[in-house]
Amino acid sequence: MSGVEVITFGCRLNTYESEVMRAQAEKAGLNNAVLVNTCAVTGEAVRQARSAIRRARRENPHARIIVTGCAAQTEKETFAEMPEVDAVLGNEEKLTSASYRALPDFGVSAEEKLRVNDIMSIKATAPQMIKHIDGHVRAFIQVQNGCDHRCTFCIIPYGRGNSRSVPMGAVVEQARKLTENGYCEIVLTGVDATSYGADLPGEPSLGYLAKTLLKQVPEILRLRLSSIDSIEADKHLMDLIADEPRFMPHLHLSLQHGDDMILKRMKRRHMRADAIAFCHQVRALRPEIAFGADMIAGFPTETEDMFENAATLAEECGISNLHVFPYSPRPGTPAARMPQLDRGLIKQRAARLRERGEILRHAHLDQMVGTEQTVLVENRGFAHTNNFTLVAAPDLAARTLAQVLITGHNGKHLDMQCLAAQAA
Repeated sequence: MSGVEVITFGCRLNTYESEVMRAQAEKAGLNNAVLVNTCAVTGEAVRQARSAIRRARRENPHARIIVTGCAAQTEKETFAEMPEVDAVLGNEEKLTSASYRALPDFGVSAEEKLRVNDIMSIKATAPQMIKHIDGHVRAFIQVQNGCDHRCTFCIIPYGRGNSRSVPMGAVVEQARKLTENGYCEIVLTGVDATSYGADLPGEPSLGYLAKTLLKQVPEILRLRLSSIDSIEADKHLMDLIADEPRFMPHLHLSLQHGDDMILKRMKRRHMRADAIAFCHQVRALRPEIAFGADMIAGFPTETEDMFENAATLAEECGISNLHVFPYSPRPGTPAARMPQLDRGLIKQRAARLRERGEILRHAHLDQMVGTEQTVLVENRGFAHTNNFTLVAAPDLAARTLAQVLITGHNGKHLDMQCLAAQAA
């Protein structure tokens, strides 16, 4: 092979950072290389990364394989000991061209492969400027990194470090660059995005940042947030939900569970009633809003009644896109030392929770039929409505903004009739 190939796992922040990695590696003159940007959220994510590394070596026997990302930060020895891996970079090191110029030679020892520093020593997030997001019609902007909270199930703070924010001016500059390059939809992303600004002068909030972006970059036609912790939603964010048509009516919530005792054992900062109240408040402000949410099934000590509370929370909040994770113990986290459930039971409960999620998705799709919607068409014959519902758009070109009539659905996506369309 020639050039640099990037394999990305995990979140939208990783997608953004993969573009930074590609640019920095090319700037360093790296060639014939595969960069694997890993995720550490679950044990399955780590397994998939290891499998991809072995496959990359089989397909590219003479390429240099460099592994980085959250799993490389938290389990660096695991990857350094893989014979397929030539170097392991930490989450901070992956973003600088110097790291790619100082790579070890082939055949070195596991220790010599490592370029992973203490992520907790990082006190700031340097702004990164990218021109495009490969393969995406919407563009992501990193506004924050790291997390100051210590949920008992989560390893990510040890892969990302403590919370640190990108200055507002740099975010505005990045948004301008991306809109100049043809992106009309921007997604603000971070590890704990709603903690944005606590470490900056004046402590601007995420909502204030979003307001500032929309004011200073009028070319942004659609603005989204990647994921939020509802307990941190600020007044400016609520104002946008209520009054700003360019702020898209979709929020992805980090709920994790619906039982108060499990939420306490997870060390979450909200209770069941808080989540329900937030969703009801937001829906009153913006009736067309849709919610996605992350939920964990089979957390240690979860009883059948506790599990049922999680399922009914999804119903009470009206979650139309439920992301279910079977609990996976991460070494080094407090939850890994709690009494564990049987793996078979965990998988069973995850399947049952997904079934409830499918019922909610189907009900949401039913409600969309017969409505007129605005969609942004993507690269594979699909589009998303303002409230991020998937629509089949086989006859429309990518980067088209279209006004459509929703004519039906197949349980997974909406079908539509185009009423009007223009290039975005």
